[in-house]
Amino acid sequence: MVTKGWAAAWCMALVACGPKPDTAHTSPQYSTQAPHTVRQYVFAIHPLHNPARLFAVYGPLIDHLNLHLPDTPLRLEASRNYEEFEKKLYNRQLDFALPNPYQTLNALQHGYRVIAKMGDDQLFTGLILVRRDSGIHQVTDLRGKKIAYPAPTALAATMMPQYYLQTHGLDVQRELDNLYVGSQESSILNVYYGQTAAGATWPLPWREFQKEQPDKAAALEVKWETEPLINNGVVVRDDIPPELAEKVTVLLETLHTTPEGEALLKRLELSHFERADNQRYQVIEEFLRLFVQKVRPLPKEQS
Repeated sequence: MVTKGWAAAWCMALVACGPKPDTAHTSPQYSTQAPHTVRQYVFAIHPLHNPARLFAVYGPLIDHLNLHLPDTPLRLEASRNYEEFEKKLYNRQLDFALPNPYQTLNALQHGYRVIAKMGDDQLFTGLILVRRDSGIHQVTDLRGKKIAYPAPTALAATMMPQYYLQTHGLDVQRELDNLYVGSQESSILNVYYGQTAAGATWPLPWREFQKEQPDKAAALEVKWETEPLINNGVVVRDDIPPELAEKVTVLLETLHTTPEGEALLKRLELSHFERADNQRYQVIEEFLRLFVQKVRPLPKEQS
């Protein structure tokens, strides 16, 4: 007869002699190595569109670049308005950016350099829209009336149209009621709804407005168009690795050489990007000199 004491001892022996439990997956594991994190680089676009539209248009381009930059991905950033974008740019918060030419020139004073630019300079013009039923035929018909613009620092959509008006018979500062309404679309809609006698924009947002709101666009017409200037630049901050900046430059300047790249450019209504440097934007200095001389002082930089 087996006693209870002997049975207990026998069971304990079996446990001691049996296989050890696998602790490899149950015990905490520790490492002296830091976890691997991938640095993201911010690529900001100036307010060509409202943020939602900007992400829809430029998101696929950034996705394409990231396919070729797996270890150094880019993150697209939009801004609500020109003021917000300029604060981030001039405070060096952006790694890469696509500013307008005026902002591009200013960025050089904050440690950025030009690596590329949008092509199609002939399309970088200012447009002045009026309603077809406005009865406005000459520039001087705008005297004493309200004019809408996106922002004081919008080069093609504000500064170039104001220079045009100034040199075609109006005193912009004294004879016009200049309203800065925050966006390209708002500038156009102010004209449509009769809030202003005219509104300034540039070809890219005007073509998009015609596609997306054809009924409203049909009530408007481009009354005047300025001479062109150099198109928007692509800049990189001076502490970004040069090899990354070069990769981004090559990817942009070769977009038009592949069907996929051509499709992306079509979304931007652009034929190509091209390599560029700081010197290309010195032409803006001459325009600004004339603008200050004839129209108004330049806005103070946001900080």
